[in-house]
Amino acid sequence: MRFTVSSTALSSKLSALSKVINSKNSLPILGDFLFEINDNQLMLIASDSENVMKSHVELTECDGNGRFCINSHDLLEAMKGFSEQPITFDVNFDENITKISYQNGLFSLPIENADEFPMTQAINDAVINFTISSEMLLENINRSIFAMAQDELRPVMNGIYFDLTPEYLAIVASDGHKLVRNKIYTVKSENPASFILPKKPATLLKGTLGKDATEVTIRCDERNAEIAFEDGILTCRLIDGRYPNYNSVIPQQNPNELTIDRTALLSALRRVQPFANDSSNLIRFKLEGGMLQLDAEDFDFSKTATERMACDYNGQPMSIGFKGSSFIEILGNFDCDNVIIQLADPSRAGLVIPSEQPTNQDVLMLMMPMLIND
Repeated sequence: MRFTVSSTALSSKLSALSKVINSKNSLPILGDFLFEINDNQLMLIASDSENVMKSHVELTECDGNGRFCINSHDLLEAMKGFSEQPITFDVNFDENITKISYQNGLFSLPIENADEFPMTQAINDAVINFTISSEMLLENINRSIFAMAQDELRPVMNGIYFDLTPEYLAIVASDGHKLVRNKIYTVKSENPASFILPKKPATLLKGTLGKDATEVTIRCDERNAEIAFEDGILTCRLIDGRYPNYNSVIPQQNPNELTIDRTALLSALRRVQPFANDSSNLIRFKLEGGMLQLDAEDFDFSKTATERMACDYNGQPMSIGFKGSSFIEILGNFDCDNVIIQLADPSRAGLVIPSEQPTNQDVLMLMMPMLIND
């Protein structure tokens, strides 16, 4: 069998798929790419047994159909630095070898039997089925992924929660100290449903989805999800379990409201945070009138820092502590000019919302306070 494909098209797809493959695998063949050639189209597949990603490439020439596997490391190393040019694969199934020729040379690699490559079960009876634009899904994964937990005792927190309701789709992530909730009003269902997407497939989608209006279709059964995007499909195992009631921890009445330039506050926190205690990372927010004062101190090493900045504050004078690194992460995952910080008292969670919500969305981030020793 012989086929020809664009070097850059092949290389970009293989690079994306390589992120599925683990450095150590239970089965040696999981270190391979699976090539499937059918009707002048090449389907590339990578798997770690729980996640399977497929991506297709159009062939410029092809004289037959077939399936084979090639070691991912060897192929990626061989194709490094290729300029745009046609690459031709001559596959010899009798000798289990493929010769790969290009403009200035040729190399050969062994191939393996594709029948040994494990594939996930197809999702036939989908409990959940909805579509969302690639740009919106990417935007919400980017905004949420930093807030996921890494908790061996509560594995349900180690993913992004998709909560489909009759009014909206909520995309939620939390580690118990910070929480992100995104409501998307253009996606809803009369039949409420939910699932928890693990970190690895979420990260794979983050690196694969395009910032465009193409549709992504998500289908799930009780154990697996199938996410079909413009030029590929990701099938993954879901996290089993019940996600905590995230709405119950979001305060409804935080009357003290601060409006401030997001970039200015982010820069100030980055300057002050290195002076905070390494173990607590505590930064004190002192609010009074139209002034915010940020204080960080580490008495063990005689380090202190203070910075003041003007703001628009409507509320009672207050001092409240937050973990500096987490607040920096929250601000860094907004893309608005100004943020509104809503507070109740120093012992209750603070809310951070954009001054202008994205179209057809409602974005909210929550931050638990830290105890201040006065």
